[in-house]
Amino acid sequence: MTTISLLKSTINRTVLPNGIVVLSSENSTCDIIAARIFFRAGSCNEQPQQSGLSHLLSAVLTKGCSGLSSLEIAEQVESVGASLGADTTPDYFLLSLKTVTADFTEILKLAAKILRTPTFPQAEVELEQRIALQDIRSQKEQPFSVAFEKLRQAMYQNHPYSMSVLGNETTMASISRDDIEEYHKTYFRPDNMVISIAGKITSDQAVALVEDIFGDWESPTESKPPELELPDVSAAPQHQITPQATQQSIMMLGYLGTSVLSPDYASLKLLSTYLGNGLSSRLFVELREKRGLAYDVSAFYPTRLFPASFIVYMGTAPNNTSTALAGLRKEVDLLSSKEISESALTAAKNKILGQYALGKQTNAQIAQIYGWYEILGLGIDFDRKFQEQITAVTQEDALACARKYLWEPYVSLVGQKEAVNTVSLV
Repeated sequence: MTTISLLKSTINRTVLPNGIVVLSSENSTCDIIAARIFFRAGSCNEQPQQSGLSHLLSAVLTKGCSGLSSLEIAEQVESVGASLGADTTPDYFLLSLKTVTADFTEILKLAAKILRTPTFPQAEVELEQRIALQDIRSQKEQPFSVAFEKLRQAMYQNHPYSMSVLGNETTMASISRDDIEEYHKTYFRPDNMVISIAGKITSDQAVALVEDIFGDWESPTESKPPELELPDVSAAPQHQITPQATQQSIMMLGYLGTSVLSPDYASLKLLSTYLGNGLSSRLFVELREKRGLAYDVSAFYPTRLFPASFIVYMGTAPNNTSTALAGLRKEVDLLSSKEISESALTAAKNKILGQYALGKQTNAQIAQIYGWYEILGLGIDFDRKFQEQITAVTQEDALACARKYLWEPYVSLVGQKEAVNTVSLV
């Protein structure tokens, strides 16, 4: 067992004989237990022609299992006021549950049955497939979604990060129930699994409970989940202009960053926070408050196992498109030509560390973050390392990272034809 002591809690890590990693954090102040069950199986593990497969699996996983229909599962969960749901991301699959302490054992048993013996009823597969297709079509009418899709595809080409977790109409429509079953058989196994539990339960109780419920689940000895063999991603900036009948112009600048495993990760996180996180961010103050150019302006840099995209975006009035795009580009370019002031860097550090602390208040948040670190291969002590890395970033580090990664953007522009076709992207 590995134990990591934190300010208010202790995270215990235990590996069961069948390979399941159990993380537990006791919190006796609240009569609630939350669990997050992770699998190393996200949209990155799909074949290109089956893009959207893990999403469809997440949608139908709780719609039937051995001996229970979709309605019976829902009744068991709702009768005790619990929550149970599945989701997928590019890097992992997740089953989430939360309940009062007295009902946790039964809901965890239900989760185990769902994970181990799902039935994937054909009618449910077809229903969720239709819903996913409607969502895909709906996104084509949303300027932000269109701009983001064009940007992703330009930046990532054949890499899975180029695709929405929903896939596209062609790939989603082609997925069969057999495909879902094969994906489940390949990746849903105890040696590919992390269970993170937080709440009114001791570490010994949590480990004993997981071992009792999941301990007889054995991984196939003749095979292992296939190793990911993904294409390399390299920066080759290009421009995507998409005329669309919209009330505003949406512009996105994308820069190929790095993964969470890189020593540059913390610096890029800070740069993103400084530029576009909140009402005090550089982009909001300069482009919205001072110049009145933006309806909405922000930046984001997601945490990814593979090179993540550093994105700044803005919505503006059609007649301001050229001016706003030039202003957005100028603000990012400044990061490579001038050091951020010490006071601004400190403010960004305080903001990101404060938000990080606020994101670990509930049992569900605690179970989520440590399970997430474990499934990404970072280890539960990344909680400490991340905060140390953020604190250690210097003005010189931030400037060096800006020059390394934020030198030339991919551009995605969506808006009225007259507005976007006259913009200079040089």
